[in-house]
Amino acid sequence: MVRIDRSERRLEVELRPGFSRADLDRIRGLSGRRWDSERRVWCVPGVTDPLRAIVEWFGDARVVIEECPRTPEVAADPLEVAREGMLLRGYSPRTRKVYLGHIRRFLEWCGEGAVLPPPEPGARVRAYIVHLVEGKGISRASHNQIVSALRFLCEAVWDLPALALELPRPRKEHRLPKVLSPAEVARVIAQARSLKHRALLMLLYSAGLRVGEVVRLRPTDLDTDRGLILVRQGKGRRDRYTLLARRATEAVGIYLSAFPTARWLFPGARPDRHLTTRSAQRVVTDAARAAGLSKRVTAHMLRHSFATHLLERGTNLRIIQELLGHQTSRTTQIYTHVASTTLEAVRNPLDDLE
Repeated sequence: MVRIDRSERRLEVELRPGFSRADLDRIRGLSGRRWDSERRVWCVPGVTDPLRAIVEWFGDARVVIEECPRTPEVAADPLEVAREGMLLRGYSPRTRKVYLGHIRRFLEWCGEGAVLPPPEPGARVRAYIVHLVEGKGISRASHNQIVSALRFLCEAVWDLPALALELPRPRKEHRLPKVLSPAEVARVIAQARSLKHRALLMLLYSAGLRVGEVVRLRPTDLDTDRGLILVRQGKGRRDRYTLLARRATEAVGIYLSAFPTARWLFPGARPDRHLTTRSAQRVVTDAARAAGLSKRVTAHMLRHSFATHLLERGTNLRIIQELLGHQTSRTTQIYTHVASTTLEAVRNPLDDLE
């Protein structure tokens, strides 16, 4: 016996005792089905097609269909539903902020404010992405981020997991990281406008930190005796240790002796809050501009430079991976394409011509 609760948007399928393995496989084969372990039912998006498939397999005599009462279109805030869903799934504060921004802009674009999806939600979502790609010229990175946010909307807010899986991601770009030479890094650090900025620049480069990691450092995260920095809950919510250079230790010591801090190593305008990532980025760009560098220099470029310079000095790629906090070695291997030592051993054929 199969009991089905049918609503406007989905089916809830309960297999009663006596079902076979083939019966279970048939339900598992339905597109987008999801098992609700608490209520012990299969949630299947859509109504007509999956219901027809179930009845054809089990037969009318074995299927009991119950009509769920029509769900009123309550004025629940989909952004609040999404925010709560991301909290429960342990998304980082930055990811929650970015995803909620993309979801809010999409809902404003299509004019839908209810939790229930708009008519033909798949077509609306695809039209919105096409609008951004063709009309706004968004980058591939932004494109990929928007797809992730809208997939979350489809699955967690609209309860349409099949639609979420159908949204394609853009093809990956294979761009080489931009790096500075050691001399250029030295020029940037030399142009720091304050002791605080000098310490921040040195830590960004000498530890290979992400900008979001350096602003969240606490004074207790610096182990000066061992020459290590504890990065708490970096990308992927993973802790790791990275290098603390002697010169960086000295710069931080001079800075702290002049401006003692409590909670954060680099506090913002309010002592109880850390420096913003935007402010840290501005420190880097201002120093690079003062150093006379024509190229656009970012905080992440200092991280790329750290990894590349280590590789050029013979550091094992596996160690660099651990210092950077990369989950796989494939991400770290990209630096082999920009390290000068990779190409130095190659003799140019022009030099062999007489």
